[in-house]
Amino acid sequence: MSEAPEWKAPEGSWASSAARRRNMQAIRSRDTKPEKLIRRLVHAQGLRYRVAARPLPNLRRTADMVFRPAKVAVFIDGCYWHGCPEHYVPPRTNSGYWSEKVVRNVQRDRDTDQQLQEAGWLVLRFWEHEPSEVCAQQIAESVAKRRPKPQKP
Repeated sequence: MSEAPEWKAPEGSWASSAARRRNMQAIRSRDTKPEKLIRRLVHAQGLRYRVAARPLPNLRRTADMVFRPAKVAVFIDGCYWHGCPEHYVPPRTNSGYWSEKVVRNVQRDRDTDQQLQEAGWLVLRFWEHEPSEVCAQQIAESVAKRRPKPQKP
């Protein structure tokens, strides 16, 4: 058997090594542990929602949970990727690229918040380190307040 050739980053690649590439590819963009736990708690309270859905059809961004009739969009942000003020630690390798990436993520988050709010949506953002029970309770209360009232005949 012949040995597999050593992996080499293509010119201009974001991956600084084969190990870094594997690590970055393994990071989930949805269905993270904090998301799944919060969804389970919200579902247990009888609320139904869309997962990883676009709140606005013409906005190419998805929320982690979308309550369409109540117009509530929920985002559970990872501390690293969204620049948590408590837990974000700048990377040691290729720091310019990754720090700029996080800054762009934060800018996109603010732009998303603004566009959804202008369209009449309530945006709820939680950090992955926040207690899931507290997040789920706040989501349930917010949705209940904004849920459309049934029309009387």
